[in-house]
Amino acid sequence: MSHKFHPTVLREYDIRGIIGETLGAEDARAIGRGFATLLRQAGGKKVAVGYDGRVSSPMLEHALVEGLTSSGCDVVRVGMGPTPMLYYAEASADDVDGGIQITGSHNPANYNGFKMVFQGRPFFGADIQEIGRLAAEGAWSDGTGTVEKREVLEAYVERMLAGLEGIDRERLSSLRVGWDAGNGAAGPALEILTARLPGEHFCLFTEVDGNFPNHHPDPTMPENLEDLRKLVAEKNLDFGIAFDGDGDRIGAIDGEGRIIWGDQLLMIYAEDLLRDRPGSTIIADVKASRALFERVAELGGEPLMWKTGHSLIKSKMKETKAPLAGEMSGHVFFADTYYGYDDALYAGVRLIAAAARLGKSVTALRGAMPDVLNTPEMRFQVDESRKFAAIDEVKQRLQGTDADVNDTDGVRVTTADGWWLLRASNTQDVLVARAESDSAEGLERLLRQIDEQLAASGLERGAQAAH
Repeated sequence: MSHKFHPTVLREYDIRGIIGETLGAEDARAIGRGFATLLRQAGGKKVAVGYDGRVSSPMLEHALVEGLTSSGCDVVRVGMGPTPMLYYAEASADDVDGGIQITGSHNPANYNGFKMVFQGRPFFGADIQEIGRLAAEGAWSDGTGTVEKREVLEAYVERMLAGLEGIDRERLSSLRVGWDAGNGAAGPALEILTARLPGEHFCLFTEVDGNFPNHHPDPTMPENLEDLRKLVAEKNLDFGIAFDGDGDRIGAIDGEGRIIWGDQLLMIYAEDLLRDRPGSTIIADVKASRALFERVAELGGEPLMWKTGHSLIKSKMKETKAPLAGEMSGHVFFADTYYGYDDALYAGVRLIAAAARLGKSVTALRGAMPDVLNTPEMRFQVDESRKFAAIDEVKQRLQGTDADVNDTDGVRVTTADGWWLLRASNTQDVLVARAESDSAEGLERLLRQIDEQLAASGLERGAQAAH
């Protein structure tokens, strides 16, 4: 018996598709069989399985468990919850060798997918392609695994609260914070967490609803932060925090309603962490502001620019022993007194802790950051066969010029005006562009350089692609 996946489903960082069109129960079963086969070959046996609040998630979970057990792995079912709760179940249990979360992350409601951990490391790239190869050949191991249920929600919340250890609770008692779960899987954990946090907390949309009736759970889109902004304004709160659909990406606004982007949050976390761990490596992806890298160096840290993608960042953290990393998309990774995975709820706790330890409000910390002009992430459609080739052409054209080029992930060019970025998405048939400058005129010049490079490769920036 073999199985063939739809060609769009096996992606660089995870597995994702449209329910009933490109992804279904048979795919979940094949993923379970492939993952179990690889884990057993590596000497592992037990897999934790969790799922988010999407309507299709229980169906996929049932089929995944069938696949895992029929290839000889034992399964620990941790139930519905945010992706970081599954990561916690895998990282904190001595008897668990891998983990799979069924989640569509921040995608529309008809999507779903799988994020995986394999013996404590991210499972992505070539690992995911190997799942496809095993399925095509039907080269799965056979066996009969057991299934048990394990409650981890309470322990997970308790572990997050440790992020406030050593801080005087009196200092935190006047804190007033707004939270928006966006009807995503973080809702139940958030309710328990905020009930135990000092201060006053106001929560929006904690009821899990896979149809996302209030707004789409993607905190990188300003329109999805409007409800939170209104709450912060009406209640005169100190700041607000929002989550994506599976709780591994954070969004934030300060007390004045200003968005605190992913790289700006990292500046706050870095300032807090580097006081106790001077000289530490802090990783951010190529889309992050130059202000972040300069600030980390100014604070005595070692800034490291790396490739976009949560799996790639986690791997680089392990390699460099970096205690902190983050992405513009809101993935933040703490490995100093935590496990190194991206957990937006824990990142919320650490924002509270950072402000308390630094003795400044989140609004003051945000207000002290340099004012720069930058574009949102611009994404535009390009044929799959052309996206990487186009980036290579840009690199070749820039060779031999006096351009300051970083090709860690695509092309990031620094000029007197600021910087611009062009990279190929690993998960979609799009190119991604971004630019940042101190002035409107500088930003215009940078955008013209992007347009010139695209035109030279027969492309244009005009055709914006949806997320």
